[in-house]
Amino acid sequence: MSIMQKIELMAPAGNFESLQAALDNGADSVYFGVEQLNMRARASINFTLDDLQEISRRCKEKDVRTYLTLNTIIYDHDLSIVKTLIKKAKEADITAVIAMDQAVIASAREVGMEVHISTQINITNVETVKFYAIFADTMVLSRELSLSQVKKITKQIEKDQIKGPSGKLVEIEIFGHGALCMAVSGKCYMSLHSHNSSANRGACKQNCRKKYTVIDQETGFEMELDNEYIMSPKDLCTIDFLDQVADAGIKVLKIEGRGRAPEYVAKVIKCYREAIDSLENGTYNKNEVIIWMQELEKVYNRGFWNGYYLGQKLGEWSKGSGSHATQKKVYIGKGVHYFPKANVGEFKIEAYDLCIGDTILVTGPTTGAKEIKVKEMLVNDEKLNKGSKDDSITIPLNFRIRPSDKLYKIVEHKVEA
Repeated sequence: MSIMQKIELMAPAGNFESLQAALDNGADSVYFGVEQLNMRARASINFTLDDLQEISRRCKEKDVRTYLTLNTIIYDHDLSIVKTLIKKAKEADITAVIAMDQAVIASAREVGMEVHISTQINITNVETVKFYAIFADTMVLSRELSLSQVKKITKQIEKDQIKGPSGKLVEIEIFGHGALCMAVSGKCYMSLHSHNSSANRGACKQNCRKKYTVIDQETGFEMELDNEYIMSPKDLCTIDFLDQVADAGIKVLKIEGRGRAPEYVAKVIKCYREAIDSLENGTYNKNEVIIWMQELEKVYNRGFWNGYYLGQKLGEWSKGSGSHATQKKVYIGKGVHYFPKANVGEFKIEAYDLCIGDTILVTGPTTGAKEIKVKEMLVNDEKLNKGSKDDSITIPLNFRIRPSDKLYKIVEHKVEA
């Protein structure tokens, strides 16, 4: 298989745990919000201005690009904050700003920062690409496009030699995995209307994820719509047709999930890293896809569908309000100490039991999200098969832990039909 260009795998980072998980699992770039002016202001624990230098430092060590999301609608009282954010991002050598408001675009260009156009702009044709090429080097296309429409745009960019401010051909980015909503490229007023909490300011209340009953106003007849959450689409997944995504000529594959847990970032990025690499070395196949899908099903999801990319189905709705993940994490304790010479981590169990053969997850701001199977352990300095509440346990580890780290046990989760 001949792939036109290497796909950049772009990971979400809602906090330092997720950032580290992205770096450890092969992300080429990360995107993140600072303070309140981003589309996940409510859904994630956002970074602060003081974190920019550390984000930049960690990513530079791995040669990973950094993108600051400033893609909400901007009011007059936000303008001074915008300028401050962009100035600090420039000083920290953040790679680019993801924007949709002209004020943000202008502020970024004033200080010489690279601009990426957010999906909120809703770019659906090549003439719009030409217009924004005056300001931006990368553009996220509308989520409503099919792959054939995406391919037409990428081919026209090459044919017409549409270049951004950097002098390079404009790069096209699309969403590859994660939550979808009913709104046009994320622009929704439902939450604002019902809770005075604007989704376009990063404060979505996710009304659409609830179950509703339809009432006939004339007769009073109530109808439950076949247990379907009619405004809550399944999550997007493209790993099973990633070869077609690559053939469409996209440069950046964006993974949604700044509000998701670090183990979600770790698992999804790991799977898509393997899939993208397999495309490059010619080993991408159906058997591998089955394995990746099984792995992706283990972490938070509302079920999967292909979005609008293949143009086969108009919509697939979630059957429930929560996750369809086949596994879940259960908190059992916290890190105490790491012994580097022995490569052993000590934990204090605060709840439940831990046994030989269990799978554990360790998360932390510098640890990220590490998952391993327990093959041996000491319980209160004795070699035992089970540790319980209040016990001190030590486990051989191939990574360093810190006292702030949290210890979880991974258990099977039965998904309701």
